[in-house]
Amino acid sequence: MAKPFVQLKGVQKTYDGETLVVRDLNLEIQEGEFLTMLGPSGSGKTTTLMMLAGFETATQGEIFLDGKPINQLAPEDRNIGMVFQSYALFPHMTVAENVAFPLQVRGISKSVIGDRVKRALDMVGLKGFDERRPAQLSGGQQQRVAVARAMVFEPKLVLMDEPLSALDKQLREQMQYEIKQLHHRLGVTVVYVTHDQGEALTMSDRVAVFNNGVIQQLDTPERLYEQPANVFVASFIGENNKLYGKVVDHDNGTCLVKLEGGSTLKSKSVSAGSAGSPVMLSLRPERVVINPPPGTCDVMVQARVTDVTYLGDHLRVRMVAFGDQLIVVKVPNASQERVVGADNDVQIGWRVDDCHALDVMA
Repeated sequence: MAKPFVQLKGVQKTYDGETLVVRDLNLEIQEGEFLTMLGPSGSGKTTTLMMLAGFETATQGEIFLDGKPINQLAPEDRNIGMVFQSYALFPHMTVAENVAFPLQVRGISKSVIGDRVKRALDMVGLKGFDERRPAQLSGGQQQRVAVARAMVFEPKLVLMDEPLSALDKQLREQMQYEIKQLHHRLGVTVVYVTHDQGEALTMSDRVAVFNNGVIQQLDTPERLYEQPANVFVASFIGENNKLYGKVVDHDNGTCLVKLEGGSTLKSKSVSAGSAGSPVMLSLRPERVVINPPPGTCDVMVQARVTDVTYLGDHLRVRMVAFGDQLIVVKVPNASQERVVGADNDVQIGWRVDDCHALDVMA
């Protein structure tokens, strides 16, 4: 693998000298990569971004940019673009003046500034908006100005701190696409912070899932969803059916688990401990099939439908199995004729590889 463009080695952060907000963080980011830091509030993701930007100082450890240590550099000397959650535009300045600001503080000549500002505004689809002020723009337009300002001085690294959280759903999805396209077109390295898992899965080359100041898993979006490393990642990324029990036996990458209700299931062993260890079985709702054709599923279970909800592109079916265990199934809309109504008994099934046994103590 190529030499990392951004590297954090043994980085820790505490504000009170006792509680670690970020714990012994080691992270490498390649040049041109779009990496997202994802996690709940207080997980350490934003603090990590602020240390990288220079707005917070690492209590311990070293941060490198393009092979050079930057711990002692002021934010303005790191040559990093920054897009904030609040946009942070100057209300008394025009759009052009806001975008030009990073160039002015770097002492760029006026003739060069004009050309760069024009290119930056064209890049984000705001040609002709030069003389407007932030208050005359929509939320999405203000965010485009913030992105143009972060890109205008051609940094090799751009940091984005929950930049789309204030936008409505449709506009947020549109901006996700536009930022992703900009990244591909310019080849700039992007480090993005969000608590929105859908956003992270949509935009990123890799995602670092944070919890309690520690990266729980660093992986591609597909692997995070399909192969969660532990209970936290499985629970935080996407929707899950969670079945709890204890390991009975292991066999060639699978394990036999006895559920709390007494039933026994065969599952893929991801991080399950030895016999007697408590585990959580993670089973995605879309991996469960109702009344499957014979021979298509490894595991077959009787269940009773309690509720069917129409959600446009799919149906959400709630049912109980293994006594009183809630199971949720997502059925594509095209398959809705196969779904029976509430209070009906059905068979449900899934593949062993789709049911992951995860150590609850890890």
